[in-house]
Amino acid sequence: MKEDIARGLLSIKAVFLRPKEPFTWASGIKSPIYCDNRLILTAPEVRTLVESQIAETIKREYPDCEVLMGTSTAGIAHAAIAAQMMDLPMGYVRSSAKDHGRTNQIEGRLEKGQKVVVVEDLISTAGSVLEVVNVLREAGAEVLGIVSIFTYGMEKGKKRMQEADVRNVSLCDLDTLVEIAAAEGYIKEEDKARLLKFRDNPSDESWMQGANA
Repeated sequence: MKEDIARGLLSIKAVFLRPKEPFTWASGIKSPIYCDNRLILTAPEVRTLVESQIAETIKREYPDCEVLMGTSTAGIAHAAIAAQMMDLPMGYVRSSAKDHGRTNQIEGRLEKGQKVVVVEDLISTAGSVLEVVNVLREAGAEVLGIVSIFTYGMEKGKKRMQEADVRNVSLCDLDTLVEIAAAEGYIKEEDKARLLKFRDNPSDESWMQGANA
């Protein structure tokens, strides 16, 4: 599954790998990778693969799931499509409560005690998805875990999720993506180590040494 998802993401350029021309994240960190899983929605073949795997992963890993909750905004469409496939209700969690109307932060019906799986598109340091988990827990939901499309596998993210006692299952990860990208000519073999070094410590820019060689 991971290899097929990696090939799909690379084929539609949902993942850009530029170890020689790093991207700059909002935090200011230089990154050799940029992931835009919103592009999945405009690629029917890859979309079908991804959404079916989200549904199958939830059935396999969280068989007691009663409701899917997407993260705002990127996880909403994926949660909706997977919920449709599974004949389950879904909703989503806003980044903050509305300042008008019913001032909702959770959109969609959610009863206390319901078993929820959070659908997320991308996990790096896990801060935003854990905020969603906390909102759902405070509302009385039992969060079984997270299903994400892609994870960098950063230690900070894994530590945060462990401390929050929440499990994540990703369809694809950076290690798999790097192997497929090198094998199929998206990056050079020598770029693999730099990408994984960035993953291990994003604030350490030593991975950039030799990037312009």
